[in-house]
Parts: sequence; structure tokens; C-alpha cells
Amino acid sequence: MPHMKRVFASVGGALALAACATTGSSQAIAETGADSKATSSPGEFNKDPYPSTYRPYPGVPTALVGATIFTGTGEQIDNGVVFFSGGEIVAVGGPDTPIPADIAVFDGTGKYVTPGVIDIHSHLGDYPSPSVPAHSDGNEATSPTTPDVWAEHSVWPQDPGFSRALANGGVTSLQILPGSANLVGGRSVTLKNVYSRTVQGMKFPGAPYGMKMACGENPKRVYGGRNTKPSTRMGNFAVNRQNWLDAIAYRDDEDRKRNLAKETMVGVLDGEILVHNHCYRADEMALVMDMAKEIGYRVTAFHHAVESYKIGDLLRENGVCSAIWADWYGFKMESYDAIPENAALLQQAGACVVIHSDSDQDIQRLNQEAAKAQAAGARLGIEIPDGEVIRWITLNAAKAMGIDTMTGSLEPGKMADVVLWNGDPLSVYSRPEKVWVDGALLFDAMDPKRRPVSDFELGQPGEGDVK
Repeated sequence: MPHMKRVFASVGGALALAACATTGSSQAIAETGADSKATSSPGEFNKDPYPSTYRPYPGVPTALVGATIFTGTGEQIDNGVVFFSGGEIVAVGGPDTPIPADIAVFDGTGKYVTPGVIDIHSHLGDYPSPSVPAHSDGNEATSPTTPDVWAEHSVWPQDPGFSRALANGGVTSLQILPGSANLVGGRSVTLKNVYSRTVQGMKFPGAPYGMKMACGENPKRVYGGRNTKPSTRMGNFAVNRQNWLDAIAYRDDEDRKRNLAKETMVGVLDGEILVHNHCYRADEMALVMDMAKEIGYRVTAFHHAVESYKIGDLLRENGVCSAIWADWYGFKMESYDAIPENAALLQQAGACVVIHSDSDQDIQRLNQEAAKAQAAGARLGIEIPDGEVIRWITLNAAKAMGIDTMTGSLEPGKMADVVLWNGDPLSVYSRPEKVWVDGALLFDAMDPKRRPVSDFELGQPGEGDVK
């Protein structure tokens, strides 16, 4: 069980003890999902057999005053106020925003506040640290299509990467995806970045599932190398199209029996599961969007998408986000035409931009990655306001993950996922000072006792290190 190192000091002392208490018997029952009930009617099945058992850690009513606030919607408020209570944002505004007496108040003068950072593309837990073969659980590379596998069944909650993403990157929510060896890699899962003994205790309540797809080099290399279809890009599309046709036939068969793979694909066809498609080249992304129209589904986001800048208009017209790096380039042929101005050109085209990590390192500095992409645009003459850039790692990510009505921006009624930065988050010199998840203070750089340490780390060199 991940836990805090010692009893917390200051405002959080009582809540920390209460947080530890939540891992008692009632929480243990909840974490197993033992009270969930399966549907037993003929022809029906339980679509949520591994339900979220997430319960927010206790928090106290809190106000951050005097800071520069990036709301995540593109708005910037100078000398602003953020007030949250009961795990939700209550008020956001200028210096005259009223706040109750007798609450925890933090002076944000000279500091910045943003929504919690969201990473739309992570493999934490499925490829955890330390990176050893025993921990390699992200690619079920045994068949070109494996929609039956679920990433959550590989997630190791004790991965030290989770706490580093929280402390160094201010990441409060993240999507864990299967790898990209397969045309269809399986289901993704969205997590709250909190400490839990089980993956169910981290699952973001109400978040839709995603389905990972991949086009291009990876599937044709993996299976072509085994003299198995697909070995070409045309083979990729042929296998995909037939797979979709089989899923449609399954959906329309009144006498069908349960098939885990087909259930996932039917979930996509029914709009319940979102498609996240690993794809690099512009021509392939255009073809995939046409395939989606042929079959009757939609792509939510292309991931990596290093050539999105070539088809910004098509992506905008089809409502597809691009989840991209700031400047990864040239590590394989299909990444050769990557440019650091990708995000800026997409923004200029009116398309949806998300900065992602695909890395246990970059997830700790998505703010810096966004700043690099902004700077590349400025060198090209495309000026993008800071508030819009923050949106790339908050609200836009939430939108593409289907959780934007719950988190991703500082708006009343949304989850109090909040980061107080010690300086401008788009500066390489800044880092999170405090991080709240659902209104609970889970990291405080000023209090070494409030730093998460998983059981795996206890007694290890670097225990709780946040460098």
C-alpha cells in the first residue's frame, strides 16, 4: 500500500491521518469491487466488471490568493483567487472574489495556479520502473488485433513513476494505453494520480474507456518480421477493415455469444469507447479518417501525429485532436518529417492540440514540453498566448479523454485538481509547489513529510526522491 512517510504537519496533519484511515476495512472492501453486481439477464453482460472504487482523500476548504491563474480555458487572471471545498472548485476570479473566513489560505503572490496537468498518453504501471523484462506488460504482441486485452489488468499501482509525475509534473490524471505493436492494442484506462493498493482505487470515476489502435511501421514490422499479415501498410488497412466488418456482423447477430474482443469494438461502434490511434504520417491519418467514415466510428485523437501540421484543416473539420510531442524527431522513418512547429501550426489551423508524454520522463515536465512547442511557434511568427498553451496539457487532454465536464479547467463544480507553481509554469525554472487532487493536498514541496512513497520504494536508495 502506498503511503505517506510520516504524519503530516501544518494544515494537512489531521487530513493525512484520516487519509491513512481510509485504507481500513471498509476501503479494503471497496478496493476489491466486491459489492459490484454482474448482469445475469440473457444476452446482457456487465460492461463494468472492474469498477472504479476511487474515493477522494480528505481535504479542507482552501483558497489560493494573489496568484496568476491559468484557468485551462485559455483565460488568464492576474492577482486572482481560487477557492475550493468539498473536493470541487467553488469560485475563481479576481482579487475581490469573496472567500469564507476560517479556511486554509495560501498566499500565491508571485506564483501561478493551473488545473492539474493531464497526460493523455502514458504507459506508467504497464511499463513501470525499474524497467526490467518482468515489468514489460504493455504489448500483447501475439496477434495483430487484441481488442480483448485491457491495460488496467497490467497496471502496477506501486510504479514509482506515478509519484514522480505528481511531484515533478503536477499530473493529477492520466490515460494508460497499451503499446503500439498491434493494429488494435486493447482498451486504455484513465486514472486519478493517487496512491492506492489497487488499480480500481485509481480509476477515474465516470471516465469512458479508450481503444488503442496503431497504424504505420510498428504493426507491419512486428508481424511482417514473422512472415505474418500485415507486413505492409495496405495489409494494415485490410486487416483493420475486415476486423471492423466482423465486429459489425457480431453486433447485428441476435444469437451472438460473448466475445471480449468484439465487445470492445462494438463499444467503439456504439460511441461508448473512444479511439486513440497511434499514427505518424499525414497520408495515413487521412486514410484512417476515411476508414472511420466507411465503418461508422470516429477517431478521438491521433497520437504522436508528427505530420499533423500537413492536414490541420482535415483534423479540424473531422473534430480529431492531435496528441503530440514538442520535438521528438527522426528515430524512425515515419518520424522523419516531424517539426517542432507542429503544435503551433495546428493551433493556427484551429485544430485541437494536446501535448503528451509517452515517457516516464516527459510526464514529469509536460509544462516544459508545451513551452518548447510555444517557443517554436513564436520563432515562426505564430504567437500563442500562455493561457492557450496551458490548455494543451489540461482541458484539451480532458476533452480527448472524455472527462472535460469533470476536470481539466478551473471552473465551479469541477473537480478541485489544482497545481500551485512556484513560478511561471512555462519556465524551465518552475516546478509544482503544491498539488491537490479532488481538493486533497497530496504533495507539498515545502513539507518533506508530504511526499508519496510506495511500499516498493521503502528502504530503497532514492526513496521518495523528487528530483
